[in-house]
Amino acid sequence: MFGWYEEAKSIYERDPAARSPWQVIFQYPGYKAVRRHRIAHWFHKKGLYFIARAISERTRHKTGIEIHPGAKIGKCLFIDHGMGVVIGETAEIGDYCTIYHGVTLGGTGKEKGKKRHPTIGNNVLIGAGAKILGPFKVGDNAKIGANAVVTSEVEPNTTVVGVPGRAVKRGGEKIRPSFELDQIHNPDPVSQEFCRLRNEIEHLKKQLRQYEDALNELKARLENSDNDRKTKE
Repeated sequence: MFGWYEEAKSIYERDPAARSPWQVIFQYPGYKAVRRHRIAHWFHKKGLYFIARAISERTRHKTGIEIHPGAKIGKCLFIDHGMGVVIGETAEIGDYCTIYHGVTLGGTGKEKGKKRHPTIGNNVLIGAGAKILGPFKVGDNAKIGANAVVTSEVEPNTTVVGVPGRAVKRGGEKIRPSFELDQIHNPDPVSQEFCRLRNEIEHLKKQLRQYEDALNELKARLENSDNDRKTKE
């Protein structure tokens, strides 16, 4: 189990609203939910499922955050605000991730004992209301935009936005988005596609005008040639 003060200090460093690590410890529901989950997860690994689930249920009522005791969470997870966050049984979360309210790490299928929920890498930021559904990997340093619905694997250093989620590369720039806390300045792949289509249409229009000019010039030459022939006759 990771140091309770280390986790509080990490949240304090990432949240501009936090006044001190002690405020995080006593007044942040996300911090309390993660600390209680670590206790529930210990009982879950020991096979004491009833006790583990009881701790999870009480935490849900107290914080509005539901984390299944079987979920695996790395160090220094920051759940900001937290209301409505749901993390499923086989979900795995790496180190130094940030999750906003309304996020779901959900599963597909109903096979017991099999991986049904996503695996989140290190330094990942998941925006408010995002849904990540299925047993796939979200790579390190990825950023999931607010209200995105992600149903397939996300490569490292990638931003995903929209419904369904569309990946947008960041040109190989490696950053730690979970420390940026920026949910809104995301590339829009739909707008980018419209821009590409608009540029392509403009190019086609330009080519069409060139063809029309060439055709008009050819017609003029043919008319001049006919007039010269008639004059000679």
